[in-house]
Amino acid sequence: MEYLVTMKTQVPKGTTDEEVQEIRRREAARSRELAAQGHLLRLWRPPLQPGEWRTIGLFAAVDEVELADVLASMPLRVWRSDRVVALATHPNDPRHTRAAANATEFLTTFTVTIPDDADEVEVEDLTAREADRTRELAEQGHLVRLWTVAPTPGSWHALGLWQAEHGEQLAAILKSLPMDKWISTETTPLTEHPNDPARAAA
Repeated sequence: MEYLVTMKTQVPKGTTDEEVQEIRRREAARSRELAAQGHLLRLWRPPLQPGEWRTIGLFAAVDEVELADVLASMPLRVWRSDRVVALATHPNDPRHTRAAANATEFLTTFTVTIPDDADEVEVEDLTAREADRTRELAEQGHLVRLWTVAPTPGSWHALGLWQAEHGEQLAAILKSLPMDKWISTETTPLTEHPNDPARAAA
C-alpha cells in the first residue's frame, strides 16, 4: 500500500546547530536506505511559515504496522509528529508517469460531491469523459499520480500529483476536468526536498 505522510518537526530549545546537522545527516542517509528498500517513494516541501519545518512524503509499506516501523526508523522522528493518510488505487491513476525536470509539482485534494438529483446517465457520461481526460493529461505529462482516500457520506475524495509550469496553468488544467462542476479542490504547491529519491533517479 501507499501512504501520504505529513511530517512536522519541532527542534527542542537548546539544541545546538551541530546536533541538528548531525541528525539531518543521519536522516539523509536513512532516507537513501528506505528509498533503496522501496519504502520511501517521494519527499516534498510544502509552503512553510518562518521557522516551520514540515515535509510531505509518499511511502510504501505492506500495512500500517510496517509503515509505523519505517517511520520510527527515521532519525528525525525523535523531534517529529506524523499524520498518515492511507491511499487506495484510483481507476484513472496513470501509475507510471514520471516527474519532468524543471516542472513545478502540485498536490491536489479533490472532494467530489454528486448531487442527489443528478441524472444517472449524466453521471456515467461524465465519469467516462473524466477517465478519458485524465489519460490525456497523463500523456501530456501533467498528471503524475492519482489516488482515492476514505470516502465520507455523500462525497468521495481523491489526491492527485500534478506538474505544470505554474499555478495558473494547473488551474486551467483542473478546470478542464469534465466533473469540475462537482469537484472542490485544495491545491498545495510543492518544492524540492534534498532527500527526495527522485533527485537521485534524475
